[in-house]
Amino acid sequence: MDGSEIVAVMGPNGAGKSTVLRAIMGLAPVVAGDVYWRSNLLRAATHEIVKEGISFVPQGRRVFTHLTIQENLEMGCLYLDDREEKERRVDSVLELFPILHEKRRDFASEMSGGQQQMLALGRGLMANPEVLLLDEPTLGLAPVVVKEVFQKVSEINDTLQTAIFVVEHNIKAVLDIVHRAYVLDKGRVVHDGTPQSVRESDVLTQVFLGGA
Repeated sequence: MDGSEIVAVMGPNGAGKSTVLRAIMGLAPVVAGDVYWRSNLLRAATHEIVKEGISFVPQGRRVFTHLTIQENLEMGCLYLDDREEKERRVDSVLELFPILHEKRRDFASEMSGGQQQMLALGRGLMANPEVLLLDEPTLGLAPVVVKEVFQKVSEINDTLQTAIFVVEHNIKAVLDIVHRAYVLDKGRVVHDGTPQSVRESDVLTQVFLGGA
């Protein structure tokens, strides 16, 4: 990825989209090829990868429903021993997400699906990542909430200059916010370019109808 881009990975079910993110985080085996970060081979344990500046927001939100919103956020930087720095990061994330600030002492179980997704994004930012990996951030959300989530993703990119690598099934919506996109089919890249190049090509029709 270059600079602070938002890059999308799209394709049909089974194309290998989520596997790419999991492989980067050391959560799936790399069968062929290597993962590089800052020109170095990346083979660290997942918690060490987080320390290196790569944060992962998994599919399905996976918030800790028995914890408060603030406690959930703190789980995003468990490795950090500096209490003052942890509190500074919590305050920074709460400033970016007003709904989380308003409900910071509520349990995550009391939140809507969209609010839980905002919490998952906020928790991912607690590691101060240079790159944020998002796996299907709008899965199961209503269209109006999908729009809110993508607006927040774009805001994170603009405000924090955080590079974002997003796997997303909602192709039309995600193409509106990304700078570049990759299309996968059966584990290989069949197209990469600007959102406009994806729209103007027939690659999505081909891969989703099995013609690629």
